Amino acid sequence: MPKTAPLTHALHEELVAVAHLLADAARPIALQYFRGAGQAIENKLAKDFDPVTVADRLIEQTMRELLAQHRPQDSILGEEFAAYTGSSGLTWVLDPIDGTRGFISGTPTWGVLIAVGPEDGPLIGIIDQPFTGERFIGTPHLAEWQHATGTRPLQVRTSVSLEDAILFTTFPEVGTKDEQAAFNRVRDKVKLARYGMDCYAYALLAAGQIDLVVEAQLNAYDIQGPLAVIKAAGGVVTDWQGGPAHMGGQVVAAGGPALHAAALKLLQSGKAT
Repeated sequence: MPKTAPLTHALHEELVAVAHLLADAARPIALQYFRGAGQAIENKLAKDFDPVTVADRLIEQTMRELLAQHRPQDSILGEEFAAYTGSSGLTWVLDPIDGTRGFISGTPTWGVLIAVGPEDGPLIGIIDQPFTGERFIGTPHLAEWQHATGTRPLQVRTSVSLEDAILFTTFPEVGTKDEQAAFNRVRDKVKLARYGMDCYAYALLAAGQIDLVVEAQLNAYDIQGPLAVIKAAGGVVTDWQGGPAHMGGQVVAAGGPALHAAALKLLQSGKAT
């Protein structure tokens, strides 16, 4: 495994600049196809519905071409194409359209997810929503919401109790039956639960609008961008056992450690002892 160079100021600035370059390139492609007539939609699965569009593939292809120009030494893990192994110890994790079901339905809950970091997790992450023109970025030195109207810091809410919390997830049917039951234990304790928000839920958590996101059966490219953004904004993201979440699977994201601990307790309370 190649050794990762220290994140110096110069390297931080270079990686941030390249991440913005990728997000900037993705926007016009996404907007060309969003709410467009005659979108070509393919289903990746035989017995379920996992859509992919021309926009997904064009965006990832474009981002990969830019990385080949600007950071050819880095690895790439993306949703639509085969992984590429570089020599730097850093990996770009790309989800060209997270929330393709929302994308093809016309809801602005999808986003372009970009992350970069070493094997043990992302250092820099972006959640970009081209239709609303919002960009949420998190790095070890920055947590910021960016828009044509201006910028403002991202900061999670940290003092909300479980009973007052707002909980988001993408699908009401969260994973397996056991995962669904665990999610329901949390849902039954919070003030408000909402569904179908895709990656925008994580962006709203980082912005201090909501308090919890609980999901299961994620891939690395689903969570690494949001994880870096939420961490930079002061939040907590782990798996349901309290361990690292950057490779996906079961994920719980919370604004504060006390709320995170309360959610973990409920998620784990149905385990056999």
